[in-house]
Amino acid sequence: MSHTGEPLELRALIDELRAGGSPGKEKMLALLDGLMGVSGAQPKAPDAEELREARSYLYASARRTQRAVFGVGVFKRGLIEIGNYCRNDCYYCGIRRGNGNAVRYRLTEDEISACCREGYDLGFRTFVLQGGEDPFFSVSRIERIVRRIKESHPDCAVTLSLGEADRDAYRRWRKAGADRYLLRHETADEAHYRSLHPGTLSPEHRKRCLYALKELGYQVGTGFMVGSPGQTTEHLVSDLAFIRELEPHMVGIGPFLPHRDTIYRAHPAGSVELTLILIAVIRLMSPGVLLPATTALGSAAEDGRERGILAGANVVMPNLTPVPYRAHYALYDGKICTGEEAAQCGGCLSRRMRGIGYELLVGKGDYTA
Repeated sequence: MSHTGEPLELRALIDELRAGGSPGKEKMLALLDGLMGVSGAQPKAPDAEELREARSYLYASARRTQRAVFGVGVFKRGLIEIGNYCRNDCYYCGIRRGNGNAVRYRLTEDEISACCREGYDLGFRTFVLQGGEDPFFSVSRIERIVRRIKESHPDCAVTLSLGEADRDAYRRWRKAGADRYLLRHETADEAHYRSLHPGTLSPEHRKRCLYALKELGYQVGTGFMVGSPGQTTEHLVSDLAFIRELEPHMVGIGPFLPHRDTIYRAHPAGSVELTLILIAVIRLMSPGVLLPATTALGSAAEDGRERGILAGANVVMPNLTPVPYRAHYALYDGKICTGEEAAQCGGCLSRRMRGIGYELLVGKGDYTA
């Protein structure tokens, strides 16, 4: 068909991103609204065929950029959920402090080391230690855990995802050997942030943490939920602008998924399609970024992980947490935590990646500019 009107506009915006351009707010609003089939500020929304073609063009463009940087390789990380206690009471989170129905646990230092030994034997060379903000895992305890992992596996990377801490804690963990830190900003809009979090938390502090982590030499990851309560296209454009400003090494996004023990239990899940669109847009904006096909995406759709890779993602994070604890690290309902999500089923995941034309890589998979 002839590309006139709205489809040409979308293709031109996609081309501008791929060429390294920096479209302004209005163009980004038009792009996201158009790709979701909403007219927004445009005179008309694309019809079904135009929409299909525009999305196909976006994903193909993101794959070309992804393959130009990474080839067909997909990095794998071993996820270890070290505990589900949290001092915070975020309104959307299943492990929030106020959830009296959560079955709490903490891994011992020996259990964490055992997870790493098993992961190493399975071919993992990055371990991601994730948990709530739990004072039990003190600065010195995390320091000791990181040092122990690095001494046992010096050819491996350690990624921490333990929330907000002060600069001295981040400095000590970095000195102990931590290589990367994941801290999703969740939303760059202040009013939206405050609608999702208690008054003890602030978007300003979270952003200061991210900049401190960069200054200390971590490879830094941020990200946000797609479709969180109250989110608008304007919020998403602000998120993308913050990512462009921060220039992180990793970006993790996934659809919002509700948890039955939160005030947002009845809120609809975030759109898988919009998540894929945003993965592709981020790949075009930041060609070398490490971009996972997240557990939330795999939980929202059976083929979500594969679709994420085909939209431009290049990281998967199978679960190394001991089986008895996996279901208890429940940020949302319906989390995949066994079967092909498990790190022990590496052959299953490898076959799934080969089925879409990709190969799992063995190695640390560091960010390269």
